[in-house]
Amino acid sequence: MSQTDITKTGELGHVLVTGGAGFVGQNFVKTLLDRGCKVRSLDLVESPIKHKNLKVLKGDIRDAVLIRKAVKGIDTIFHTAAVIEMKGGPAATKEYRDFSYSINVEATKQLVILARALGVKRFVYTSSNSVVLAGKPLRGADETEPYTERRRDLYTETKVVAEQWVLEQNGVDRMLTCAIRPSSIWGPGDQTMFKKIFEQILAGRMHSKVGFGFEKLDNSFVHNLIQGQIKAAEHLVEGGTAPGQAYFINDDEPINAFVFSKPVFEAIGVKMPRLTVPGKIVMRSLEAWEFMHFKFNLPSPPLAPSEVERVSVDNYFSVNKARTELGYDPEYDSKLGMEMSMPYYKELFATMKLEKEAAEA
Repeated sequence: MSQTDITKTGELGHVLVTGGAGFVGQNFVKTLLDRGCKVRSLDLVESPIKHKNLKVLKGDIRDAVLIRKAVKGIDTIFHTAAVIEMKGGPAATKEYRDFSYSINVEATKQLVILARALGVKRFVYTSSNSVVLAGKPLRGADETEPYTERRRDLYTETKVVAEQWVLEQNGVDRMLTCAIRPSSIWGPGDQTMFKKIFEQILAGRMHSKVGFGFEKLDNSFVHNLIQGQIKAAEHLVEGGTAPGQAYFINDDEPINAFVFSKPVFEAIGVKMPRLTVPGKIVMRSLEAWEFMHFKFNLPSPPLAPSEVERVSVDNYFSVNKARTELGYDPEYDSKLGMEMSMPYYKELFATMKLEKEAAEA
């Protein structure tokens, strides 16, 4: 018999979701409540969700007193809270760097340490597929890919440090840990992927596409990501498959970023640019701009170099490990996900457009 057994699973019990008022967090909380779970949500802002089985805590995840209160009586933690700083590099100021580390690394460590001291059984860390991105094409890469050693952006840099530490803590004082590596997350409630695109459109900067049109990436529809997270938590049991492991969780549909985005452009009545610009040219320009931003306090660049690299260099990942060890299978394909998300994206763009017009009036 193998050392681990895919049939060994456990109940989630009482659940804590950090970042519970955010895009992923709100969808996560609703899903868990629909499953009949008792849920505790922790975030810096108030959660709009009201439910008899939901307790909401508001505050800074770096607050040790608040964290003790949040984790007491909890069985499973889904740690989704993070600050997403896509700029970075060697020119980043100490203040900028320390802020990201204080939340993404030090607060994560404190959360794990206090949680296991109070008897939490399992801890699922939301990492990122960027922890292995090193500027080279990755096509169907798996979890054997080494961590990147680049310091291209603070989000990736801090995710590498935190993921490695969380996995090293697996089994300490009987608390089991694993890490989930999503790709770019999208779906109803999205405040990152398409919101950033809409910002570029409304600022009049969307004049060209980046790359040559054949580069591919993968994405993580929010409900596929949540499915993967829950399955990982269920397999965080002694003798189970998940303890100490990292898993790529995505839609398993590698696609060019601009091909993927086209239905949304059409729905909001915006033409997709025809002009294409090589990614390396854009990245080098943004790297110089970012350097000047940090060194001489110039305005921040509209995009980070790492964001351009995402769409101009192949980076898509196999979910075979998650399929084999967790029973993960993306429930939603891109077509269905787009159908579910389009009303939200149309409303989001319309709202952003009205806000811009009001600000300029």
